[in-house]
Amino acid sequence: MMKRSLKLRMGIILLCIFLIFTVLVMCVDVQNVNHGTDIGFATFNVMFHRLIGYNKFMYCITDCLSIIPIFVCIFFALLGCYQLWERKDLCKVDLDLILLGVYYGSVIFLYLFFESFPINYRPVLINGVLEASYPSSTTLLVLTVMLSCYKQVDRRVHHRRIQKGMKVIIGIFMIFMVVGRIISGVHWISDIIGSGVFSVGLFLFYAAVIENKE
Repeated sequence: MMKRSLKLRMGIILLCIFLIFTVLVMCVDVQNVNHGTDIGFATFNVMFHRLIGYNKFMYCITDCLSIIPIFVCIFFALLGCYQLWERKDLCKVDLDLILLGVYYGSVIFLYLFFESFPINYRPVLINGVLEASYPSSTTLLVLTVMLSCYKQVDRRVHHRRIQKGMKVIIGIFMIFMVVGRIISGVHWISDIIGSGVFSVGLFLFYAAVIENKE
């Protein structure tokens, strides 16, 4: 199991890599290749997209299943509210749940920021609209939320078989969603990479912080 100090360092490193990668997406091989908009890493992104194509069915499936992480967020929010109601003191709510709220808040902030200041736009029109594409919001949502769910299962579910089964389901779901989002063709591959790097980095940082508070 990765030590807390290593998780913290790796988390910070990955978050820094995300920032550098984002700047590179804005500056490297920028070409006007997408409905009149500029795309970074254009040669690689376009080549990969032509190889994958557009799969509307997989797009719809992953889009529908993205509601699962939202329900996970709601569950932990309700758990925190229940603890607050029962214990009558915010300081007595489990610290990892409070920090989980900060963690999810960081994800929402990142999403709103890139929606307000788009870097890349999707390679395909969605319902006739060209939407912001970087980083992939679905990938971001799935990885950040389900990785935190994996950690919460590890902390709160003590029956070994149930814990193991839940972890397997979470792992399969994350892999399916990320791969499904790639082959759906609604994002440039750099969008998926950016989301993955940020999600894992933020999760490792969160995991290191809550372990330090145990």
